[in-house]
Formats: sequence, structure tokens, C-alpha cells
Amino acid sequence: MRVKNITVGIKNLKTVMDEAKDIMKRLDAGKKVVKQKPGIYFENIDTMRKIITEERIRILHIIKTDHPSSIYELAKMLKRDLKNVSNDVHYLAQVGLLELEKTKEGREKTTPKVGYSKILVEIPV
Repeated sequence: MRVKNITVGIKNLKTVMDEAKDIMKRLDAGKKVVKQKPGIYFENIDTMRKIITEERIRILHIIKTDHPSSIYELAKMLKRDLKNVSNDVHYLAQVGLLELEKTKEGREKTTPKVGYSKILVEIPV
């Protein structure tokens, strides 16, 4: 990830489908497609709240500032159970809020990485 900021927002399924249709039409017509700003979007605010919790923000912050070399090291920094931290880290990776890098220095390790400085929240009104 080379992005300095990442946008997290709300987009309902109809909006996403309409945007996809518009892109397909423009491509079919041979027109230029305007690059969409990168981001992670949820269907509603309740879903976003379930995924972006205070503890998960804390995880992202520790990864960004302290650069743990493994999920185990991250769990020690957070003073939390390894299994719970591992579940949170993998979930954050699944939704695109962090990257996991496998390294093999002796034992294989999974190093979590955060490549942005800010999360910008976008909520349509």
C-alpha cells in the first residue's frame, strides 16, 4: 500500500451497482473512465461500526507506530490474547485495512503492515 490516506465510507449496493454499470458503458463506448478514489465502503453505518471498533483502530495504530514483526509480537504489545489479536488482524486484512506479509527468518512469521497515515470517513447525507 502506497496510499497516505484511506477513505472508509458508506455506499449502498444500488450506488455501487450504478457506478459499475456506468464504468461498463463508458468502456463499451471507448470513452475514458474516470479513476475512482480508492477506498473501503460498507453498505451501512452499523456494518462499518461492527468492523471499525476502537480496539481494531488501536491495533492499526500500534502496527503503524511500533512496527511489530509478527502477530505474536503485536499481541504482546497490546497485552491481549494471541488468538483474538490474530482474528482481528486477519479480519482487518480481509476488508483491506492492512496487509499481511509472510517472512521466513527461521520460523515463518506473518508481519502486519499499515501503509497509510489517516483513515478518512465519508458518510453521505
